[in-house]
Amino acid sequence: MDLSCTPGDEEFRARLREWLAAVLPGLPPKPSPDDWPGRRAYDLGWQRLLYDAGYAGLHWPVDAGGRGATPTRHLIFLEETEKAGAPYVGANFVGLLHAGPTIAAEGGAAQRARWLPPVLRGEEVWCQGFSEPDAGSDLAALRTRAHRDGDDYVVSGSKIWTSHAEVADWCELLVRTDPKAPKHRGITWLAMPMDAPGITVRPLRTLAGSAEFAEVFLDEVRVPVGNRVGEENDGWRVTMVTLSFERGTAFVGEVVACRRVLRELAYEARANGRWDDVPLRRRLGRLNAEFRALWRLTQWNVSEAERTGGVPGAGGSVFKLRYSQARQELYDAAAEVLGPDGLDLDRRWTADRLSSLSYTIAAGTSQIQRNIVAERILGLPKGR
Repeated sequence: MDLSCTPGDEEFRARLREWLAAVLPGLPPKPSPDDWPGRRAYDLGWQRLLYDAGYAGLHWPVDAGGRGATPTRHLIFLEETEKAGAPYVGANFVGLLHAGPTIAAEGGAAQRARWLPPVLRGEEVWCQGFSEPDAGSDLAALRTRAHRDGDDYVVSGSKIWTSHAEVADWCELLVRTDPKAPKHRGITWLAMPMDAPGITVRPLRTLAGSAEFAEVFLDEVRVPVGNRVGEENDGWRVTMVTLSFERGTAFVGEVVACRRVLRELAYEARANGRWDDVPLRRRLGRLNAEFRALWRLTQWNVSEAERTGGVPGAGGSVFKLRYSQARQELYDAAAEVLGPDGLDLDRRWTADRLSSLSYTIAAGTSQIQRNIVAERILGLPKGR
Protein backbone atom coordinates (compact mmCIF):
# COMPACT_ATOMS: atom_id res chain seq x y z
CA MET A 1 0.00 0.00 0.00
CA ASP A 2 1.24 3.50 -0.87
CA LEU A 3 2.04 5.38 2.35
CA SER A 4 3.23 8.57 0.68
CA CYS A 5 1.37 11.70 1.77
CA THR A 6 -1.17 13.32 -0.52
CA PRO A 7 -2.07 17.02 -0.37
CA GLY A 8 -5.12 15.96 1.63
CA ASP A 9 -2.89 14.13 4.12
CA GLU A 10 -0.73 17.21 4.56
CA GLU A 11 -3.84 19.30 5.13
CA PHE A 12 -4.91 16.78 7.78
CA ARG A 13 -1.47 17.08 9.41
CA ALA A 14 -1.68 20.88 9.46
CA ARG A 15 -5.17 20.84 11.02
CA LEU A 16 -4.04 18.33 13.64
CA ARG A 17 -0.99 20.43 14.54
CA GLU A 18 -3.17 23.51 14.87
CA TRP A 19 -5.63 21.67 17.11
CA LEU A 20 -2.86 20.24 19.31
CA ALA A 21 -1.25 23.66 19.71
CA ALA A 22 -4.58 25.09 20.84
CA VAL A 23 -5.64 22.27 23.17
CA LEU A 24 -2.50 20.99 24.89
CA PRO A 25 -1.67 24.16 26.89
CA GLY A 26 -5.10 23.97 28.53
CA LEU A 27 -4.74 20.43 29.87
CA PRO A 28 -4.70 20.05 33.66
CA PRO A 29 -1.48 18.91 35.38
CA LYS A 30 -0.80 15.19 35.17
CA PRO A 31 -1.78 13.33 38.36
CA SER A 32 0.76 11.59 40.56
CA PRO A 33 1.93 8.24 39.14
CA ASP A 34 0.36 6.51 42.16
CA ASP A 35 -3.03 8.21 41.80
CA TRP A 36 -4.77 5.71 39.53
CA PRO A 37 -8.29 7.17 39.88
CA GLY A 38 -6.77 10.54 38.98
CA ARG A 39 -4.85 9.05 36.07
CA ARG A 40 -7.99 7.32 34.83
CA ALA A 41 -9.87 10.63 34.89
CA TYR A 42 -6.99 12.42 33.14
CA ASP A 43 -6.65 9.79 30.41
CA LEU A 44 -10.38 9.56 29.79
CA GLY A 45 -10.61 13.35 29.70
CA TRP A 46 -8.03 13.41 26.92
CA GLN A 47 -9.88 10.66 25.07
CA ARG A 48 -13.07 12.72 25.25
CA LEU A 49 -11.26 15.71 23.75
CA LEU A 50 -10.09 13.49 20.88
CA TYR A 51 -13.62 12.20 20.40
CA ASP A 52 -15.20 15.64 20.31
CA ALA A 53 -12.58 16.82 17.80
CA GLY A 54 -13.11 13.82 15.52
CA TYR A 55 -9.77 12.11 16.21
CA ALA A 56 -10.94 9.16 18.35
CA GLY A 57 -10.79 5.77 16.66
CA LEU A 58 -9.36 7.44 13.60
CA HIS A 59 -8.39 4.14 11.96
CA TRP A 60 -11.30 2.05 13.30
CA PRO A 61 -13.95 0.99 10.77
CA VAL A 62 -16.84 3.41 10.38
CA ASP A 63 -19.36 0.73 11.38
CA ALA A 64 -17.39 0.29 14.62
CA GLY A 65 -17.67 3.98 15.48
CA GLY A 66 -14.35 4.98 13.93
CA ARG A 67 -13.42 7.32 11.11
CA GLY A 68 -12.17 4.72 8.65
CA ALA A 69 -9.03 6.76 8.02
CA THR A 70 -6.23 5.49 5.80
CA PRO A 71 -3.09 3.95 7.36
CA THR A 72 -1.19 7.08 6.31
CA ARG A 73 -3.46 9.37 8.33
CA HIS A 74 -3.36 7.01 11.28
CA LEU A 75 0.44 7.17 11.26
CA ILE A 76 0.39 10.96 10.82
CA PHE A 77 -1.85 11.20 13.88
CA LEU A 78 0.54 9.09 15.96
CA GLU A 79 3.59 11.03 14.79
CA GLU A 80 2.13 14.44 15.43
CA THR A 81 0.56 13.71 18.81
CA GLU A 82 3.82 12.20 20.06
CA LYS A 83 5.93 15.05 18.70
CA ALA A 84 3.61 17.54 20.40
CA GLY A 85 3.90 15.73 23.75
CA ALA A 86 0.21 14.85 23.84
CA PRO A 87 -1.04 12.23 26.34
CA TYR A 88 -1.00 8.63 25.18
CA VAL A 89 -3.88 6.17 25.65
CA GLY A 90 -2.83 5.58 29.27
CA ALA A 91 -5.15 3.64 31.55
CA ASN A 92 -7.41 2.51 28.70
CA PHE A 93 -4.78 1.06 26.40
CA VAL A 94 -6.50 -2.36 26.63
CA GLY A 95 -9.83 -0.96 25.49
CA LEU A 96 -8.41 1.18 22.70
CA LEU A 97 -5.64 -1.10 21.43
CA HIS A 98 -6.67 -4.69 22.30
CA ALA A 99 -10.29 -5.33 23.32
CA GLY A 100 -11.87 -2.65 21.18
CA PRO A 101 -10.24 -3.73 17.90
CA THR A 102 -11.02 -7.38 18.75
CA ILE A 103 -14.70 -6.61 19.29
CA ALA A 104 -14.72 -4.54 16.10
CA ALA A 105 -13.34 -7.55 14.21
CA GLU A 106 -15.16 -10.42 15.96
CA GLY A 107 -18.13 -9.03 17.88
CA GLY A 108 -21.77 -9.02 16.85
CA ALA A 109 -23.64 -5.84 15.97
CA ALA A 110 -25.17 -5.48 19.45
CA GLN A 111 -21.77 -6.03 21.11
CA ARG A 112 -20.10 -3.44 18.91
CA ALA A 113 -22.85 -0.93 19.65
CA ARG A 114 -22.65 -1.57 23.41
CA TRP A 115 -18.91 -1.59 24.00
CA LEU A 116 -17.14 0.41 21.32
CA PRO A 117 -18.73 3.89 21.62
CA PRO A 118 -17.97 4.17 25.39
CA VAL A 119 -14.33 3.29 24.71
CA LEU A 120 -14.04 5.94 22.02
CA ARG A 121 -15.90 8.56 24.09
CA GLY A 122 -13.61 8.03 27.08
CA GLU A 123 -16.33 6.63 29.34
CA GLU A 124 -15.18 3.09 30.11
CA VAL A 125 -11.84 1.40 30.83
CA TRP A 126 -10.91 -2.20 30.02
CA CYS A 127 -8.32 -4.53 31.52
CA GLN A 128 -6.93 -7.83 30.24
CA GLY A 129 -7.59 -11.10 32.08
CA PHE A 130 -5.35 -13.48 30.16
CA SER A 131 -2.27 -14.53 32.15
CA GLU A 132 -2.50 -16.76 35.21
CA PRO A 133 0.07 -17.78 37.84
CA ASP A 134 0.72 -21.04 35.93
CA ALA A 135 -0.22 -19.86 32.43
CA GLY A 136 1.92 -17.01 31.17
CA SER A 137 4.03 -17.85 28.13
CA ASP A 138 1.93 -21.00 27.72
CA LEU A 139 -1.34 -19.11 27.74
CA ALA A 140 -3.33 -22.10 26.52
CA ALA A 141 -2.58 -23.81 29.85
CA LEU A 142 -5.00 -21.45 31.62
CA ARG A 143 -7.21 -23.06 34.27
CA THR A 144 -9.81 -20.42 35.13
CA ARG A 145 -13.06 -22.35 34.67
CA ALA A 146 -16.47 -21.29 33.39
CA HIS A 147 -19.54 -23.50 33.26
CA ARG A 148 -22.86 -22.63 31.66
CA ASP A 149 -25.81 -22.02 34.00
CA GLY A 150 -28.82 -20.86 32.01
CA ASP A 151 -28.06 -17.49 30.46
CA ASP A 152 -24.82 -17.05 32.41
CA TYR A 153 -21.33 -18.46 32.63
CA VAL A 154 -20.18 -19.02 36.21
CA VAL A 155 -16.47 -18.24 36.43
CA SER A 156 -13.95 -19.26 39.09
CA GLY A 157 -10.18 -18.95 39.09
CA SER A 158 -7.52 -16.25 39.14
CA LYS A 159 -5.61 -13.97 36.80
CA ILE A 160 -2.33 -12.12 37.21
CA TRP A 161 -0.60 -9.12 35.61
CA THR A 162 -4.03 -7.66 34.92
CA SER A 163 -3.25 -4.13 33.74
CA HIS A 164 -5.32 -1.37 35.40
CA ALA A 165 -7.80 -3.82 36.92
CA GLU A 166 -8.23 -1.48 39.88
CA VAL A 167 -9.82 1.22 37.68
CA ALA A 168 -11.38 -0.92 34.94
CA ASP A 169 -15.07 -1.25 34.09
CA TRP A 170 -14.64 -4.33 31.87
CA CYS A 171 -12.21 -7.19 31.47
CA GLU A 172 -11.41 -9.15 28.31
CA LEU A 173 -11.34 -12.55 29.99
CA LEU A 174 -10.18 -15.97 28.83
CA VAL A 175 -11.82 -18.96 30.50
CA ARG A 176 -11.79 -22.72 30.02
CA THR A 177 -15.27 -23.92 29.09
CA ASP A 178 -14.39 -27.48 28.04
CA PRO A 179 -11.79 -29.07 30.32
CA LYS A 180 -11.86 -32.31 28.29
CA ALA A 181 -10.91 -30.65 24.99
CA PRO A 182 -7.29 -30.15 23.86
CA LYS A 183 -6.02 -27.10 25.67
CA HIS A 184 -6.22 -24.77 22.65
CA ARG A 185 -9.79 -25.81 21.85
CA GLY A 186 -11.65 -25.47 25.13
CA ILE A 187 -11.21 -21.72 25.68
CA THR A 188 -13.82 -18.95 25.45
CA TRP A 189 -13.40 -15.13 25.24
CA LEU A 190 -15.75 -13.19 27.55
CA ALA A 191 -16.35 -9.55 28.38
CA MET A 192 -16.67 -9.47 32.17
CA PRO A 193 -18.08 -6.46 34.08
CA MET A 194 -15.59 -5.61 36.84
CA ASP A 195 -18.35 -4.67 39.28
CA ALA A 196 -19.85 -8.19 39.24
CA PRO A 197 -20.09 -9.91 42.64
CA GLY A 198 -17.26 -12.35 43.38
CA ILE A 199 -14.37 -10.30 41.95
CA THR A 200 -11.43 -9.39 44.19
CA VAL A 201 -8.62 -7.15 42.88
CA ARG A 202 -5.23 -7.11 44.61
CA PRO A 203 -2.70 -4.57 43.19
CA LEU A 204 0.86 -5.70 42.47
CA ARG A 205 3.83 -3.35 42.89
CA THR A 206 6.44 -3.41 40.13
CA LEU A 207 10.21 -3.04 40.23
CA ALA A 208 9.78 0.68 39.49
CA GLY A 209 7.42 1.06 42.46
CA SER A 210 4.24 1.52 40.42
CA ALA A 211 1.08 -0.55 40.79
CA GLU A 212 -0.55 -0.72 37.37
CA PHE A 213 -0.85 -4.51 37.54
CA ALA A 214 -3.04 -6.62 39.78
CA GLU A 215 -4.04 -10.11 40.73
CA VAL A 216 -7.73 -10.79 40.11
CA PHE A 217 -9.56 -13.54 41.99
CA LEU A 218 -12.87 -14.83 40.63
CA ASP A 219 -15.29 -16.68 42.89
CA GLU A 220 -18.37 -17.88 40.98
CA VAL A 221 -18.66 -14.67 39.02
CA ARG A 222 -21.69 -14.66 36.74
CA VAL A 223 -21.08 -13.36 33.21
CA PRO A 224 -23.98 -13.24 30.73
CA VAL A 225 -23.68 -15.56 27.75
CA GLY A 226 -24.38 -12.51 25.59
CA ASN A 227 -20.96 -11.21 26.66
CA ARG A 228 -19.19 -14.00 24.79
CA VAL A 229 -17.26 -12.81 21.74
CA GLY A 230 -17.08 -15.61 19.18
CA GLU A 231 -18.42 -19.09 19.73
CA GLU A 232 -18.01 -21.17 22.88
CA ASN A 233 -14.66 -22.98 22.84
CA ASP A 234 -13.47 -20.81 19.92
CA GLY A 235 -11.74 -18.38 22.24
CA TRP A 236 -8.21 -19.32 21.22
CA ARG A 237 -8.83 -18.10 17.68
CA VAL A 238 -10.36 -14.86 19.00
CA THR A 239 -7.39 -14.51 21.34
CA MET A 240 -5.01 -14.71 18.39
CA VAL A 241 -6.86 -11.75 16.92
CA THR A 242 -6.37 -9.84 20.20
CA LEU A 243 -2.67 -10.73 20.36
CA SER A 244 -2.22 -9.75 16.71
CA PHE A 245 -3.40 -6.26 17.58
CA GLU A 246 -1.28 -6.22 20.74
CA ARG A 247 1.91 -7.18 18.91
CA GLY A 248 1.24 -5.68 15.51
CA THR A 249 -0.15 -2.18 16.08
CA ALA A 250 -0.47 -1.47 19.82
CA PHE A 251 3.19 -0.39 20.08
CA VAL A 252 3.06 1.98 17.12
CA GLY A 253 3.01 5.14 19.21
CA GLU A 254 5.84 3.87 21.37
CA VAL A 255 8.20 3.66 18.39
CA VAL A 256 7.63 7.38 17.81
CA ALA A 257 8.21 7.97 21.53
CA CYS A 258 11.50 6.05 21.45
CA ARG A 259 12.71 8.14 18.53
CA ARG A 260 11.95 11.26 20.57
CA VAL A 261 13.81 9.82 23.57
CA LEU A 262 16.81 9.13 21.33
CA ARG A 263 16.86 12.76 20.21
CA GLU A 264 16.70 13.88 23.84
CA LEU A 265 19.64 11.63 24.67
CA ALA A 266 21.67 13.19 21.85
CA TYR A 267 20.95 16.66 23.22
CA GLU A 268 21.84 15.51 26.74
CA ALA A 269 25.12 14.00 25.52
CA ARG A 270 26.08 17.28 23.85
CA ALA A 271 25.20 19.21 27.01
CA ASN A 272 27.20 17.03 29.43
CA GLY A 273 30.24 16.41 27.22
CA ARG A 274 29.56 12.74 26.46
CA TRP A 275 29.14 13.50 22.75
CA ASP A 276 32.93 13.39 22.36
CA ASP A 277 32.85 9.68 23.25
CA VAL A 278 33.09 8.12 19.78
CA PRO A 279 31.84 4.62 20.73
CA LEU A 280 28.85 6.16 22.50
CA ARG A 281 28.08 8.37 19.52
CA ARG A 282 28.29 5.32 17.28
CA ARG A 283 25.94 3.46 19.62
CA LEU A 284 23.36 6.25 19.42
CA GLY A 285 23.70 6.29 15.64
CA ARG A 286 23.05 2.56 15.43
CA LEU A 287 19.97 2.95 17.64
CA ASN A 288 18.74 5.73 15.37
CA ALA A 289 19.01 3.32 12.44
CA GLU A 290 17.22 0.62 14.48
CA PHE A 291 14.23 2.80 15.25
CA ARG A 292 14.03 4.19 11.73
CA ALA A 293 13.88 0.58 10.49
CA LEU A 294 11.25 -0.28 13.12
CA TRP A 295 9.17 2.67 11.98
CA ARG A 296 9.32 1.38 8.39
CA LEU A 297 8.31 -2.06 9.63
CA THR A 298 5.45 -0.43 11.52
CA GLN A 299 4.28 1.22 8.31
CA TRP A 300 4.40 -2.12 6.56
CA ASN A 301 2.48 -3.88 9.34
CA VAL A 302 -0.22 -1.20 9.44
CA SER A 303 -0.67 -1.25 5.67
CA GLU A 304 -0.68 -5.08 5.64
CA ALA A 305 -3.38 -5.10 8.31
CA GLU A 306 -5.44 -2.73 6.17
CA ARG A 307 -5.02 -4.98 3.14
CA THR A 308 -6.09 -8.13 5.04
CA GLY A 309 -9.21 -6.73 6.69
CA GLY A 310 -7.77 -4.83 9.64
CA VAL A 311 -6.12 -7.65 11.62
CA PRO A 312 -2.29 -7.57 11.75
CA GLY A 313 -0.42 -10.68 10.64
CA ALA A 314 2.64 -12.56 11.83
CA GLY A 315 4.80 -9.58 10.93
CA GLY A 316 3.73 -8.16 14.27
CA SER A 317 5.85 -10.81 15.97
CA VAL A 318 8.90 -9.71 13.95
CA PHE A 319 8.29 -6.16 15.12
CA LYS A 320 7.60 -7.12 18.75
CA LEU A 321 10.73 -9.27 18.95
CA ARG A 322 13.10 -6.59 17.72
CA TYR A 323 11.34 -3.65 19.37
CA SER A 324 11.52 -5.26 22.81
CA GLN A 325 15.29 -5.63 22.55
CA ALA A 326 15.84 -2.23 20.97
CA ARG A 327 13.90 -0.51 23.75
CA GLN A 328 16.12 -2.14 26.38
CA GLU A 329 19.23 -1.11 24.42
CA LEU A 330 17.89 2.45 24.22
CA TYR A 331 17.62 2.77 28.00
CA ASP A 332 20.97 1.06 28.53
CA ALA A 333 22.39 3.82 26.32
CA ALA A 334 20.47 6.38 28.39
CA ALA A 335 22.22 5.12 31.53
CA GLU A 336 25.58 5.55 29.79
CA VAL A 337 24.75 9.09 28.63
CA LEU A 338 23.33 10.23 31.97
CA GLY A 339 25.95 8.63 34.22
CA PRO A 340 25.22 8.92 37.96
CA ASP A 341 22.14 11.07 37.23
CA GLY A 342 20.60 8.02 35.61
CA LEU A 343 20.51 6.29 39.01
CA ASP A 344 18.20 8.92 40.49
CA LEU A 345 14.94 7.06 41.08
CA ASP A 346 13.01 10.33 40.88
CA ARG A 347 13.96 10.75 37.25
CA ARG A 348 11.73 9.35 34.55
CA TRP A 349 14.79 7.92 32.77
CA THR A 350 15.29 5.35 35.51
CA ALA A 351 11.60 4.46 35.72
CA ASP A 352 11.49 4.00 31.95
CA ARG A 353 14.66 1.91 32.02
CA LEU A 354 13.19 -0.42 34.63
CA SER A 355 9.95 -0.59 32.66
CA SER A 356 11.86 -1.54 29.50
CA LEU A 357 12.91 -4.81 31.14
CA SER A 358 9.31 -6.04 30.95
CA TYR A 359 8.99 -5.66 27.19
CA THR A 360 10.63 -8.98 26.38
CA ILE A 361 7.83 -10.58 28.44
CA ALA A 362 4.75 -8.40 27.83
CA ALA A 363 2.47 -9.32 24.89
CA GLY A 364 4.19 -12.67 24.54
CA THR A 365 7.79 -13.43 25.50
CA SER A 366 10.61 -13.09 23.02
CA GLN A 367 10.92 -16.89 23.00
CA ILE A 368 7.29 -17.18 21.91
CA GLN A 369 7.81 -14.54 19.20
CA ARG A 370 10.82 -16.47 17.85
CA ASN A 371 8.68 -19.60 17.62
CA ILE A 372 5.97 -17.71 15.72
CA VAL A 373 8.49 -16.22 13.30
CA ALA A 374 10.13 -19.61 12.76
CA GLU A 375 6.89 -21.52 12.19
CA ARG A 376 4.56 -19.02 10.49
CA ILE A 377 7.01 -16.93 8.47
CA LEU A 378 10.04 -19.14 7.86
CA GLY A 379 8.04 -22.38 7.64
CA LEU A 380 10.28 -24.29 10.02
CA PRO A 381 8.91 -27.39 11.78
CA LYS A 382 7.54 -27.03 15.29
CA GLY A 383 9.96 -27.76 18.09
CA ARG A 384 9.43 -30.82 20.19
